[in-house]
Amino acid sequence: MSEIFLPASNVKGIRNGVAELFIDPITRIEGHLALKAEIDVNQRKPKDTWVSATMFRGFEVFLRGRAPEDAIAISSRVCGVCGASHANAATIATDMALGAVPTELGVVLRNMAFAMTDHIYDHSIILNLLGGPDYSEIVVKKLTPKCWERALETEAKYSDIHGYRKIADIMKDLNPIVGKIWKLTVKYQRIAREAGVLLYGRHSHPSTLIPGGISTDLSTANSLLEAYTFRLVKLTAWAKFVTSFWMDLADFYNTECGYEKQGMTYPKPTLYSPGLMDDPETYSALGDNYIDIYKEFDKAAMNRGTPSGLYIAGELVSEKPSDMQRNVVELVDSSFYEEWKDKTSLFTKEDPAGQPLVGGNEELMWYHPWNKTTIPKPTDINWGNKYSWAATVRIYWNGKLYPFEVGPIARMFVTAHSQRRTWVEKAGGGIKHGGGKIEVTLPASRNVDDLPKGTWEEVTLTYHAPPFSTTIERVRARAFAMSVDIVETWTNVLKALEYVSHGRSKASRPWKTPSWSLGYGQLEAPRGNVEHWIVVKNDRIANYQIHAPTTQNVGPKGPKGTLRKFCSNEDWITRSPDGYCMSPFEAAAFNTVVTEEIDATQWNGVDYVRAIRSFDPCIACAAHIEFVKDKKTVKTVKKLLANACSI
Repeated sequence: MSEIFLPASNVKGIRNGVAELFIDPITRIEGHLALKAEIDVNQRKPKDTWVSATMFRGFEVFLRGRAPEDAIAISSRVCGVCGASHANAATIATDMALGAVPTELGVVLRNMAFAMTDHIYDHSIILNLLGGPDYSEIVVKKLTPKCWERALETEAKYSDIHGYRKIADIMKDLNPIVGKIWKLTVKYQRIAREAGVLLYGRHSHPSTLIPGGISTDLSTANSLLEAYTFRLVKLTAWAKFVTSFWMDLADFYNTECGYEKQGMTYPKPTLYSPGLMDDPETYSALGDNYIDIYKEFDKAAMNRGTPSGLYIAGELVSEKPSDMQRNVVELVDSSFYEEWKDKTSLFTKEDPAGQPLVGGNEELMWYHPWNKTTIPKPTDINWGNKYSWAATVRIYWNGKLYPFEVGPIARMFVTAHSQRRTWVEKAGGGIKHGGGKIEVTLPASRNVDDLPKGTWEEVTLTYHAPPFSTTIERVRARAFAMSVDIVETWTNVLKALEYVSHGRSKASRPWKTPSWSLGYGQLEAPRGNVEHWIVVKNDRIANYQIHAPTTQNVGPKGPKGTLRKFCSNEDWITRSPDGYCMSPFEAAAFNTVVTEEIDATQWNGVDYVRAIRSFDPCIACAAHIEFVKDKKTVKTVKKLLANACSI
């Protein structure tokens, strides 16, 4: 292997025993993100942390006034990776607002396409191409040589599946560009996208999603499903390979490299998952107007292939997505936006079922997404005041505001503890869950020549939900989610074949054009919960709000100002030195200790980028803008970081 040089130190200076670590941008994520940490050199632990997203995109602004159905195509452009996540959330929101839901076949085709172009594709990339190099030979050997020495001696538990005898063998193949895992990932992420494009028409912006269904050409449905299944067989072997070696790496880092609490968000899990993989029978029968669809939506979400659930302080408080959506708020105390209460009026004080928003709190219901108005107000970064374009998302529960975490670990945690028997299980899918664990059985996938023969056989894997979210457990959960996705996808394929063989080949229903309606759509993107809210007035979008998969995790500290009185004061919430609640990104960095075995002046910050990359942040690329007056440039911003998935 040729020599690969690591980046230079990210320590900008040390004063009074405190090192300022500043990483801008954090690379190998979707776009860029800045991290600042003030680290006690002796304790190797931060005294405070900040995460900054620094560009406004404006989708919520220019969606106003458009036809509701346009939201699907436009919002998918929020991101070039998880575009189908936004398109699907927008589709569910417009299903509701425009009073139309798909047929059973339409539901399973949506599930099948989404599983590929976003979940299997994206999990492969973040695990092996973006996050993987952090655990590769070239990084581990140079920055944490003691961990590398232990990797050389540690046997791999799942070697009969993935084929690696020692942990160090896995790390060698995670080396970027030259490693076997890297090369295989390039191939298999493409196969996943091919499978999805068969139904979506293209990636990453689907052309076939419409309110009330999907417009895929089904004139050759059997051939289409055959081509999809051909790829699914290969991806089944791929999921066994990826899940098994990451489970070995996770066990190794917990037991041998001191990662049991590295990157912990909150010691008592506060997690939300809306679930994934709609039940075709339930969703297709929700109703034909926004009120009925809203009232029945919980029933559909709670019966998804992986079920919904909200945990606060480690306790399940609700399985109903309507409870979450009705009580979520988006605050801008630390963000580059203007308040809007004096400039607008409320669209609604209650949801379509007649339940008050945000517990009926008149002060907070302004911040519910149906009532929020996005008014950008760019200023210079002030780390003690406003420092991010990402808003601060909180859940209002029992009179208090709580930060909460989303992502694969939330989905796996909720599923592992859920006692609900979902439609996938009822249909015979190879998944069992409950009591804090998930068991998946992946079918045989023979003759996938470039993967070990252990991946060709039927394989059963078990996931045990951890006591809290940490860096390595977020990675493990993402890897295991791949296998869950595969098992659920097989169930959808069998359902699609059943519907087509019985002549039920219609995939959509016509939508309506109401003069007034509300809608919201929630589902699991690869990175976490994605939500869209829509207000329709006079057949046009009067208001539109987006919580991307990263929005809930990346937000800055808060609430501040007059709203600080609503912040929960429970001692398990990770707080900054000035007492503000931290969102998951900042909390994870705050709870990360430096493990690098080099002088503090040379710290690279690998533990901190591991913590951030474990969330799979959705951040867009750098941009340049100019402020112009009378056709003359008055100011140029040479570096502006774009956050496409958290505005």
